[in-house]
Amino acid sequence: MSIEFHAERHTRPAPRVSTWPDVDTVPTGARARIAATVAECLFRRAVRDLPVRVELPDGTLYGDGHADPEQPRLILHRPNAFFARLGIGGLIGFGESYMAGDWSAPDLAATLEIFGARIDTLIPAYLQRLRRLYVTAHPEEERNSPANTRDNIARHYDLSNDFFALFLDDTLTYSSALFSDLTAPPRWDDLAAAQRAKIDRILDAAAVGPGTRVLEIGTGWGELALRAAERGAVVRSVTLSVEQRALALDRIAAAGLGDRVSVDLLDYRRVEGSYDAVVSVEMIEAVGYEYLGTFFATIDGVLAPGGRVVVQSITMPHDRMLATRDTYTWVHKYIFPGGFLPSTRLIDQTVIRSTGLVVRDSFSIGPHYAHTLRLWRQRFEARREEVAALGFDPVFRKMWRLYLAYSEAGFRCGYLDVRQILLTRAD
Repeated sequence: MSIEFHAERHTRPAPRVSTWPDVDTVPTGARARIAATVAECLFRRAVRDLPVRVELPDGTLYGDGHADPEQPRLILHRPNAFFARLGIGGLIGFGESYMAGDWSAPDLAATLEIFGARIDTLIPAYLQRLRRLYVTAHPEEERNSPANTRDNIARHYDLSNDFFALFLDDTLTYSSALFSDLTAPPRWDDLAAAQRAKIDRILDAAAVGPGTRVLEIGTGWGELALRAAERGAVVRSVTLSVEQRALALDRIAAAGLGDRVSVDLLDYRRVEGSYDAVVSVEMIEAVGYEYLGTFFATIDGVLAPGGRVVVQSITMPHDRMLATRDTYTWVHKYIFPGGFLPSTRLIDQTVIRSTGLVVRDSFSIGPHYAHTLRLWRQRFEARREEVAALGFDPVFRKMWRLYLAYSEAGFRCGYLDVRQILLTRAD
């Protein structure tokens, strides 16, 4: 069954945002001028040893790669606006400046990878210690409380099924794939098989087979539930995305598996029952730091004796997680409200503190996510006119281009990882 058949239904109109206040308006006034001056000094210091070529309209070049036109390029079209936004908004301003067209990069992911590889040293250590004094804190209404979580999820996952279908493969899987070969450039024709390989590895680790009672936390568009049911399992999947649930139910019905799979619009905190296997693929990032213990305790509470848990999680280094866990970022503001990336150490500590479970295996597939994201980004660019036809304006399209490239760069430089984590009860 084609992806178009699935995606043409249960799609709400794309948000037609006529204005983006913090993108449309460049900060002005004395404070902005001072902040811009400081930002320019820090930026020039940060790039002076980086293999990047920063180009200004007057011909000025920054960066250690300034003499090499083959180095990744960052082109400042409106330097004054760029530094004003950067000075006032930090990394949020950096992203908004791209959305506004103040800067561009011919190979956006390659340029961002250069910065990501040196993330710990871009800002002097003495200024990093003052981080909490000048960074914006998370808005209370975006914390992942039971009252807020559904709105947070809707802002991303309920954008439009048609939109996601434009750059995902036929499995409609929106998480890292698992490729058989990373030595060659990724090919679109390999992506669907790589997504199925990822899912099958999770189901194998969770020992899912005939008669297994499976709980899936985070349905997506239903591919994992379908593959588990095809093995003979009975699946209950829970989600807070209205759009994803509707399309997942369509796919399940079309596959003739409605008697084996149910999909409930339900917060994970309200799940009851007993399950032989609990699986969750890249949903933990929507849980939030303060609710991580609740997430694992809920799983522990519904896991049957002898049961197995597999959680696929994007992770970041522990020290960076501690430094940034209270920071409100560009990704929070524009892409994933309430999002939080744990470290593997935090997951281990939380499991020990909150449950009777233990981590049995932690399998890294970070480089596979870089491949996955590159294919999504290439597909997104190739179908940009179709994205526009859905009603998404140029600022939105730049925003998503930056998000996909930023994410790819994070996995390419090793700043981000993704792991399949197996848990069972302690012996």
